[in-house]
Amino acid sequence: MKNLTINHGAVWVSVVLAFLLGYLWYGPLFGESWMKMVGLTMADVEANPPGAATWVSNIISSVVPIYVLAWLFTKMNVETALKGALTGLLISFAFNHLGGITGGMFAGSPYGLAWINGGFGMAVMAIAGAILGGWRKYAE
Repeated sequence: MKNLTINHGAVWVSVVLAFLLGYLWYGPLFGESWMKMVGLTMADVEANPPGAATWVSNIISSVVPIYVLAWLFTKMNVETALKGALTGLLISFAFNHLGGITGGMFAGSPYGLAWINGGFGMAVMAIAGAILGGWRKYAE
């Protein structure tokens, strides 16, 4: 029996796609709505661009969950893109999105903000799940 192992190439392709999706998601797709909901203007962003700590945190918070998903897939024997996408979506919905909705409600944030942020996380994990599930690597 072949044993699944982490496909590092698939992980890093997923990370790059997550950054590309983030650019689109918080830019042309939902950027204007997101900025309004968090109380930012372009002038605010231009006057106070994100520093190195923000980008380091962004990289870590992108790489770690995708590696954890890859590791889980080896334990769960996820071997198809569809099963990977559905598993990634379900994990993100259950462990990230639902908590984000509740936290946002207690903080008094607009309900739509939870869906923009949570939707991004679910989309990333579904895409990463599809890549990781479909682009398998086995231990030799």
